Amino acid sequence: MDSEIQSFITVWFTAVLSMIYCYYISARLPSGATRLFSLLPVLYLFTTLPLHLTSIHIGVATILYLVWLGNFKLLLFSFDQGPLYATPPLSLFHFIFIALLPIETKHTSSCKSFSNAKVYHQPAGFALKVALLAIIPRVYEYMEYVHPYIVFTLYCCHLYLALEVILAITAVPTKAILGMDLKPQFNEPYLATSLQDFWGRRWNLMVSSILRPAVYQPVQRISTRILGSKWARPLATLVTFLVSGLMHEVIYYYLSRAYPTWEVTRFFVLHGICVALETAVKKELGGRWRLHRLVSGPMTVAFVGVTGVWLFLPQIEWKNLIVIN
Repeated sequence: MDSEIQSFITVWFTAVLSMIYCYYISARLPSGATRLFSLLPVLYLFTTLPLHLTSIHIGVATILYLVWLGNFKLLLFSFDQGPLYATPPLSLFHFIFIALLPIETKHTSSCKSFSNAKVYHQPAGFALKVALLAIIPRVYEYMEYVHPYIVFTLYCCHLYLALEVILAITAVPTKAILGMDLKPQFNEPYLATSLQDFWGRRWNLMVSSILRPAVYQPVQRISTRILGSKWARPLATLVTFLVSGLMHEVIYYYLSRAYPTWEVTRFFVLHGICVALETAVKKELGGRWRLHRLVSGPMTVAFVGVTGVWLFLPQIEWKNLIVIN
């Protein structure tokens, strides 16, 4: 454990030094290929640094923040886009924290994302989540009497609640000490009324906010010129979900060191197709007919749950990523 903590400190110290280099060297270069070339060593470091970590508990956040979010932020920064680009330029302090953590400032929160919806934490709802987070581990003591799918569902709820509670608690000192806001991770995903609502406004908001400028918008612009506006949006949606699936495969590889079996990619491609079809149907109907939220809500959650058990569960079990203790 001591060596793992030492590796963790080394990884993040290296990441901070890399951001200082980006701020004082790369930021001074012209945007485009020149700046991108100067960032290649940092992109390489961010991709390889998490390989020095073996613990899932401290490794998963490092992988997400550096390999996925960090690299995508730097790619956008290469072309004067994304949260690291601002006028006037960010201070070094803000540049480092925004690059390495899911941080929001007035500048970054005004940037477009998949969702402009506000996220609220009601005291009663937060208290209930804390209570459930305390109860669920007790159920694990009887897991030999519980169906594996139920255990997996509880584990997913446990992970979701832990992230919600930890981020909500961490947001207070982050705001007080750094003067910054942690970007919310979830927005009551179990209340989603459609797949578009689930993925665009409720689930994994920090990833959605970086996928839009890094993948969705460029693909939409290019495909509009080639295919026209009719096909640009569904193609951009599908490519965005494909990239998300591939990045999840990368995360699983870092955690398990096992080559992908592509179930997770198929999961995201399936949902990308369904979101594109759902969006097209809504546009065709023009709001003339819509399922009541009491019907569409359970249908959405059920579809996500069933496809998740079908395509997510086998890979997670096979790679032994579920650790309950």
